[in-house]
Amino acid sequence: MRRESGPPMVGRAAECEAIGTLLDSVRDGFGGALVLNGDAGVGKSRLLEHAAAAAEDLAVVRLVGVETETRLAYGALHRLLRPHLGRLSALPQRQRDALNAAFGLTDAAPSDRHLVGLAALTLLSNAAAVAPMLCLVDDVQWLDRESAETLAFVGRRLYADCLGILFAGRDGSSDLDVFGALPALRLEGLADAEARALLSAGVTGHLDQTVAERLVAGTGGNPLALLELAVNLGAEQLAGVTALPEPLPVNRQLEEHFRQTAALLPADTQTLLLLMATTPTDDRAALWRAAGSLGLSARAAMPAVDAGILSRGAGIAFRHPLIRSAVHSAASADERRRVQAALAATSAPERRAWHRAEAADGPDDSVAAELEAASELAQARGGYSEQALVLTRAAEMTADPGKRAERYLHAAAAHLTSGNLAEVRTLIELATPDLTGPRARVHATRLRASVEMIRSRPREVPAMLLEAVADLRTTDPMAGWDLLREAVQAAVIGGRMITGTTPHEVAKAAADAWRDSDLPAWSPDPLIAALARSLAYGYAEGAPAMAAALARLRAADDLQEQDAFSVMVSIAGDELWDIEAKRDLLEKLVTADRDRGALYGLSLALLALAKVEIWDGRFAAAESCYNEADDYLSATGYFRSGDFHKILLYAWTGQEARLRAAAATMRAMSREHGTGVTYRWAGQALSIFEIGSGRYQEALDAQLDMLDDHPVALGDVNLAGMVEAGLRAGNRKAAVMAMRFLEERAPLAGTPWALGLLARCRALMSDDDEAEQLYKESIAHLEKVPVAVDLAWSRLLFGEWLRRRRRRADARVQLRSAYESFEAWGAAPFAERARVELLATGETARRRTADTQLDLTAQERHVAALAASGLTNAEIATRLFVTTSTVEFHLSRVFRKLGITSRKQIEGKLGEAGSGDRSPPVR
Repeated sequence: MRRESGPPMVGRAAECEAIGTLLDSVRDGFGGALVLNGDAGVGKSRLLEHAAAAAEDLAVVRLVGVETETRLAYGALHRLLRPHLGRLSALPQRQRDALNAAFGLTDAAPSDRHLVGLAALTLLSNAAAVAPMLCLVDDVQWLDRESAETLAFVGRRLYADCLGILFAGRDGSSDLDVFGALPALRLEGLADAEARALLSAGVTGHLDQTVAERLVAGTGGNPLALLELAVNLGAEQLAGVTALPEPLPVNRQLEEHFRQTAALLPADTQTLLLLMATTPTDDRAALWRAAGSLGLSARAAMPAVDAGILSRGAGIAFRHPLIRSAVHSAASADERRRVQAALAATSAPERRAWHRAEAADGPDDSVAAELEAASELAQARGGYSEQALVLTRAAEMTADPGKRAERYLHAAAAHLTSGNLAEVRTLIELATPDLTGPRARVHATRLRASVEMIRSRPREVPAMLLEAVADLRTTDPMAGWDLLREAVQAAVIGGRMITGTTPHEVAKAAADAWRDSDLPAWSPDPLIAALARSLAYGYAEGAPAMAAALARLRAADDLQEQDAFSVMVSIAGDELWDIEAKRDLLEKLVTADRDRGALYGLSLALLALAKVEIWDGRFAAAESCYNEADDYLSATGYFRSGDFHKILLYAWTGQEARLRAAAATMRAMSREHGTGVTYRWAGQALSIFEIGSGRYQEALDAQLDMLDDHPVALGDVNLAGMVEAGLRAGNRKAAVMAMRFLEERAPLAGTPWALGLLARCRALMSDDDEAEQLYKESIAHLEKVPVAVDLAWSRLLFGEWLRRRRRRADARVQLRSAYESFEAWGAAPFAERARVELLATGETARRRTADTQLDLTAQERHVAALAASGLTNAEIATRLFVTTSTVEFHLSRVFRKLGITSRKQIEGKLGEAGSGDRSPPVR
């Protein structure tokens, strides 16, 4: 039964309805979040009060952002979760450790902020499972960045949970960007009639209608401004007898109105108000300790209560958040320093340094050193935004220009870790004029390069890093290699679209500088060096080194994602046609990133793993990887991947419109950002689709468009298709060129995938009966490794060759196998090509009927596959960064759609669908 949300507020019927819908959803067990934003005084806080009243049957939890706490990492989150910390023991160990580290409750190393987000989500969801809950978060523009990102992460992942979150924040704040993916309502001023009604209700005497119209127009219908004017304008002004003030105290001037009101209070009261505006709201003890040191008592608050500055009731607090801001900004610099000095003398050590800095009237190296030490405490909790803010303040307090620049760069590095790229650039610019020595200049260059790579803009990065290497000369070989490693990765991703240098020059510099040292097994350096060697000195030099590096990584107990290492692993696997190493390492990276909560690295690893799944005919598993990666990329705020990442899946499944749209998007991105590898991915997908569709000239055009002097980055896996397209399009020269690469590389790689494709292409190039043995050899090799689509492809080509020699019975065997595989996977272009060939042999090819699996959404298929693999609901929730309630909801729908009653039956039902998929690997 629905509960009524109470009478709508004046002029806010739509907003109240949206809030009522959210509350009903929470009562029904489906969580959600909503953001209210608008100008100061427009009624956001009043709507939160309305929500609290309408949610009388729910547990209501409140959190208000405080301007002076914005630098305290996870401070706001701690205030919100503090009543529920008794439930920490029920969290999985890694989540419990993540929260304890974030709150400074243990000495554990900081966890990825998204693992902290998952822990907060689980904790709140568990509490809401006992009593449905509504969280009201006001003034989100004054939350510390870590808390804001965590709560936005929680809000995006509420699904089948009895938990709702209402956020309210002021327009124009960049801090609201982290909530951008959540549903939002922007509050405007009230309509004229409603604004006049509100104004009339606030006036006790006569209100002249002309005056009312003037006030409504002048305030833009801002409710707080109207109510303040109703109370503070004189009776004669409201009646139209005397003139109204010019200008009206509204909008930005509303703060000035509050300042003027506070300025009429006694000096002790003003000092206490400033102290209240400066002290964290959850630290009343610190407030009164500092007040005592200034000789203030609680009696000093009474004039502010009488003036309407402070609210009446239990405890003292500002009547409106805008008043706190007005009091703080109105105080003189001397008054602020006096209050900050009192707080520094009475605060805990982790806050003392900041208060000392605020109390200083100029640079002070002892305070700067104390701030730098405090920044290390923030880093230990994973509070990188706080670390950056404290280091920035330390730089401002530093007298020596060189040391100041160094601290600015360290602050920029902390912002880079937190994902605040705009601040990284600002701090580098502040540091640049005072940089001294090559180390400082190199540090700045690496930060600039990192920003460009995170933004997927590698075009200028290799040249930038090579210049930094030259700046170092031979003073620090280890630092020089780190720069070269990053330059190689940027050059491989950028390809021929980089500027200022060439991939060959970058690779040669790295290959010549590489010195194999005693590195841990998980180090990416040997693989990067091997890729550089191949690019600089040829495949014969690089292939053995790549194979050794991949083997070394596979033997490592653990892997660590560094600088998009999964992309390099994927490229090296393709260069060697080593699908087994590629799958093994990507699965290890997925597991490691998932355990650490490293969602950006996890996203990239999942995108690479999706392609492995496609080559093995596991299209549903690939789609699950894509969808999961897209979810995480959105959650991290780096960028939303968009459907274009599914381009290879579109090619194989014959979704031509989506394929061509994705290719256009990827090629445009490639040209704009300088990502040559993206251009190659688009060309590869187009060529596969065109070959499957029998448009061989178009396929060859796509191949030639992406082939350059050294086909690194997807070059090898494209060569077999280029041989086929060249021959079928009548361009034997192109086919011979691709075959020359294949003849050189495949034997050096020596993998079954490489040798199977080599045998296939030799069969295609053969004019005699030797082709039959070569096709059989191709199939024998490809049966040894998980590349089901290439196996079916070889069977298709073999069947076509047999049919042309009128060996219809033999042809049917190969064509039927190819057709059934392609049709089961949904590889429409190749299935149709095989069906037409099969019909030509005199056999009817039956189309697959729709199956129950097609009724499952991508998320339901993913959850079902994980459940079938043996994972518990809690383990699935941890793996997918959702709550157990969400997992239970998806499984209930899976059971109903598949007509089963036990998770033991899932695997059988999914197998009946004939998708060719198996459960994702579990580690």
